Amino acid sequence: MDKSKAKTAALTRRQRRVRGKVAGTAERPRLRVSRSNQHIYAQLIDDVAGATLVSASSIDPELRTALSSGANADAAKAVGGALGRRALEAGITEVVFDRGGRLYHGRVAALAEGARDAGLKF
Repeated sequence: MDKSKAKTAALTRRQRRVRGKVAGTAERPRLRVSRSNQHIYAQLIDDVAGATLVSASSIDPELRTALSSGANADAAKAVGGALGRRALEAGITEVVFDRGGRLYHGRVAALAEGARDAGLKF
């Protein structure tokens, strides 16, 4: 197994381990963070109904024009803030954080900080 396949397999194992322990409901949805090399995405998911309640990403038109890059901590914090505002408009105040197998560091931590600053509790 080459190095990139091993890293992908390790990430998948961590994602599955986290998902075994974290589940969202309509009252307290799961805040799922996904990131690529160029963008960051977040969504609030009700696992009972299997539905996405609110989402935000660095490719949203309102954020894309305001950001110089979708792949840095500033963009992640802006996405977290947008997600937090949209969640509060939808009546959601508490969430369960799903870091998606990634370390709570860098862009993932910046997104969480932006969501907390907007008013989400987790």
